[in-house]
Amino acid sequence: MNIAIPNYAPVRTAIAKLAKSIMDVILHLGAHRTAVTGFQDYLVRNRAALGRSGVAFWVAGHHECELPAGLVPRDGAKNMTRPGKRTAEVVRKRLREAQDTGADKLIISDANMMGPLGESIRAEALYPNAGTRLSRIAELLDGKLTGLMMSVRCLDPWWCSVLAAGVSQGNALPGPDSLRRIAGSGRGWRDVIREIGTALPGVPLRVMPMEQFAGRSDAVLKKGADIASPPESQHQWLNRAPTLPELRRAMQDRGENTAGLPFGMGRWNPFDNEQHSALRELYSDDKMWLAAGADGLATLTEDDTRTRAAKTQPVGMRMEGHRHEPEKRPVAGPR
Repeated sequence: MNIAIPNYAPVRTAIAKLAKSIMDVILHLGAHRTAVTGFQDYLVRNRAALGRSGVAFWVAGHHECELPAGLVPRDGAKNMTRPGKRTAEVVRKRLREAQDTGADKLIISDANMMGPLGESIRAEALYPNAGTRLSRIAELLDGKLTGLMMSVRCLDPWWCSVLAAGVSQGNALPGPDSLRRIAGSGRGWRDVIREIGTALPGVPLRVMPMEQFAGRSDAVLKKGADIASPPESQHQWLNRAPTLPELRRAMQDRGENTAGLPFGMGRWNPFDNEQHSALRELYSDDKMWLAAGADGLATLTEDDTRTRAAKTQPVGMRMEGHRHEPEKRPVAGPR
């Protein structure tokens, strides 16, 4: 049915103001170690083109597009409190500013939304407080949240990368018991997604496997947020996990014994074959659950431009986190 709009200036002005006030707010949740840094770098490099298309974004570490202070909780879950009045006012002000630029989509990207890496390492489980944290963020966004996008990754290279990043940042090497608990926890991406669905009912979530999207930030933006994205020319993989020599150097600088690290020059692989198999099987179950509809909680968003079958990981992705990973992509500093 077509509704005639009166040719009356005040009415048309009111309609224009209403259209301007409607802005999609989409959270890019991460996860860590799934090329999030590269995606954020892509947004910053293409800021002008995205702005002309009505796309604004907030990312950590960029002063002109910085996330509002307090939006993403940085403290541990036990000490996490409800957002204060001041934080809520800051977020509302920044939302109004984004709307005033004429943006019709706002992308908020921070891998810590589901929790800092240290929280998963200490819990020996994947994002144990994701739902609680996202509930707090949604509360600050005051009902304006319209979509979620999230990258997932095969769990054995994900944990290898997470643990290596943790050691490089000051954590002790995990012992055999800790590795057994991680591999046997049974907590996969579907558990995290279920918690997100409970915390944010009705908010669409698109899940993109890193094995298809790593280094292709334009495809992440297009598939995850329905945005006609500027083409990505660099295809770089930033902030990769530190290599064994880098881990040895970090530990030696702290005065720690490096005897617990294996000999080699590639990536660190702390798990045994049985543990790798358990983590891969868990990820395979997660992917099947997503492909079957994820109980209506999420949409598995795959890249139909790939010629490789979706269920087969590229060699570099299978090997990342292992001792003999090929060094083919540029590095932007160890993590």
